[in-house]
Amino acid sequence: MKNISKLIIVLLGLNLVLSSCGDDFLEEEIRSDFTPETLNDELGYKAQLIGLYQMLSTFETRSGDQGWLCVWQAGTDITWPTEPQGIEVPYYKYNQLTTDDNAAYQSWQLWYNMVENTNSIISSVENNTSEEIAQEEKDAINAEARFFRAYAYNNLATLFGGVPLITEPVTEARFDYTRNSLEEINAQIEEDLTFATANLGEPTSAPEFESRVNKYAAHQLFATFYLRSGQPDLAEDQANIIINSQAFQLVDERYGVKSSEPGDPFSDMFFKGNQRRSQGNTEAIWVLENENPADVRGGSSGNPQHRRIWGAGYHNINGMIPADSLGGRGVARIRLNNWVIYDLYDDTDMRNSKYNIHKRFRYNNPDPNFSDIYGELVPYTGIDTLARIQPYTLKWGHFDPADVFGFGMWKDFILMRLGETYLLKAEAQVMQNNPGGAATTINILRTRAEAPQVSAGDMDLDFILDERVRELLAEENRRMTLMRTKMLVERATRLNVQDESIPLPQTMRIEGLQEFHELFPIPLREIQLNKEAELTQNPGYTNG
Repeated sequence: MKNISKLIIVLLGLNLVLSSCGDDFLEEEIRSDFTPETLNDELGYKAQLIGLYQMLSTFETRSGDQGWLCVWQAGTDITWPTEPQGIEVPYYKYNQLTTDDNAAYQSWQLWYNMVENTNSIISSVENNTSEEIAQEEKDAINAEARFFRAYAYNNLATLFGGVPLITEPVTEARFDYTRNSLEEINAQIEEDLTFATANLGEPTSAPEFESRVNKYAAHQLFATFYLRSGQPDLAEDQANIIINSQAFQLVDERYGVKSSEPGDPFSDMFFKGNQRRSQGNTEAIWVLENENPADVRGGSSGNPQHRRIWGAGYHNINGMIPADSLGGRGVARIRLNNWVIYDLYDDTDMRNSKYNIHKRFRYNNPDPNFSDIYGELVPYTGIDTLARIQPYTLKWGHFDPADVFGFGMWKDFILMRLGETYLLKAEAQVMQNNPGGAATTINILRTRAEAPQVSAGDMDLDFILDERVRELLAEENRRMTLMRTKMLVERATRLNVQDESIPLPQTMRIEGLQEFHELFPIPLREIQLNKEAELTQNPGYTNG
């Protein structure tokens, strides 16, 4: 929701030509930024739709704001915050999470901005009587916008619960919003995704359209939505549509840019040049393209920081320098916790191989000053194990020899892939009391990973959430997943217990986590602006 009190005053018609002696140039034309004028031809709609992807990328990257990325991982069940930037602190020091929290406000603002923009597109295309655009194309435009509206509202519902439901363009200032029920929000999401799955196209490898959402991305979102809304039978149906389409296959053989080098099929998916469908990633359902703006104008919405927050700051060790094999230069804003590093994976699990999680360092600086230690193992000692030589995922590894410092991380974002589809199906089967079916589904992933097979007796929601870490570590928004399943408090409390013998500063330990933190606070700024009606706060939070 945009700040509904803001107007843009544009002075037009200013003419200082001496021959004009009238004073009409002093007249103001008041324009609102609520619903901007839009182009209603095919090119105009395309520009508006591409803008939705740009908006999404700002959520994924928040250019330069490493703390923003940590909000969605720190204080959960998988990471410790080792180099906090600031905005993420209330998400592990939960007693500092107030209604004026900046991350909650930015989330609210972002997703309501997306709602506003999708409403504008949907209203325009549904009322467009021009015959220059075929109805089939109008439906495709509508479907793409509705996908993003459903995406935004599903995130709002996950984070905040029931929220104001707005389905028409905002044309004037309003101060009377009230919260709709979660059931009303869910009904709108279901309507939008029903339309999207029926009218979006098949996946394509054509460069112009490859990164755009396809019908199976809508089915994947549908499955996630049905799980959140307590309809696991329908979630399983949606997952099966994707799996049975034969449009995607799990990557179980080496491919792509580093297939001739040591590695494994799982690690191949995360190299730059391997992530897209056209590059051989048969698992990719939806990939958000990201290029270095120095090479492709407008190729990125900023300078993504994933490599820095996940990667170790090993370059701070005397005798070590940033390297491609180590994923480039990191600063370790967060560290995988001991449960992930030592307890989560079976020994044979490919997802825990040295090509996917880096664990041991060797001095690699060829400078003669380090000749006596070059090639030797770096010892695991003291505070260095927290942020300099700790194990870390290589999924976000990226190295550019022309930018050793690593200003940004220029590789694509795999937003949806088939590995998660199987996880969603297994979760749906568990929720329907079908542990045997869930084990069969999970074993498809574990076969690819060369991990031991599991049985029906192993299956419960906790196991599914464990397996999501094994498969989707550093890909999924972990906080969103735990909030969707209402497992944040239980799992963070149980699995992120930090042994007092570990030299982690007390200021970085989880504190104050309570059941009401399964939802974000409604931003106080929105409540205060909404002067003509009550925008109620979530339980547990106090306004003011």
